[in-house]
Amino acid sequence: MKTRIIALALAFLCIGGVQVQAQKEEKKSKKIKGAPMNNLDSLSYALGVSIGKNLKQAGVVELNTEMLANAMKAALAGGELAMEEEQCNGIIQQELSKLAEAKSAEARKEGETFLEKNKSNEGVKSTASGLQYKNNVEGSGVNPDENDEVTVHYEGRLIDGTIFDSSIKRGEPATFGLNQVIPGWTEGLQLMKEGGKTTFYIPQQLAYGAQDMGTIPAYSTLIFEVELIKVNKVD
Repeated sequence: MKTRIIALALAFLCIGGVQVQAQKEEKKSKKIKGAPMNNLDSLSYALGVSIGKNLKQAGVVELNTEMLANAMKAALAGGELAMEEEQCNGIIQQELSKLAEAKSAEARKEGETFLEKNKSNEGVKSTASGLQYKNNVEGSGVNPDENDEVTVHYEGRLIDGTIFDSSIKRGEPATFGLNQVIPGWTEGLQLMKEGGKTTFYIPQQLAYGAQDMGTIPAYSTLIFEVELIKVNKVD
């Protein structure tokens, strides 16, 4: 988190009026992969990669790179800046907020569109909360309730197919209490019986909502393949 904040701050250093709505860089960057670099070159390149990746993750894809370079040079040299630090911070926060809102609106819309289409697919059922699920293998054991502990194998992915977590790949099932997980899991697992396998389609409000969980962007609709291995009843 601290690295990301530092990288964003460096990337938005201001001088002469930063143009956040940036122009495309026309010059092609010189290829340096495999080229010998001294310590200064390595540090400079590493910072550039970190800044670029963090900016892209925040939604910034274009900048006035000449303005950016001038601002960084002036700040590093301790020279006079055309903007006060408070003004720079205000610009950064304002623009990042706009980008975050745009990304959030897009994520919510994509999730809603996906779920609206998915609910008509064969075998998919919906609950009053908006949770969707499909029973792939019917279990024959007991149902857990919200206070029970369960042991499961699972794989979670985004609606674009990106896998963000998988106990299956780790080769080790997970055990947890149903009151310790996201609402979509708490509700969904209670619909299963021990030995069953189910696909859950969890809307963002039953997942992590506005929280950005790193590999899971804010307002993401999630898909989980879940095998309920064991129910440990809690009195």
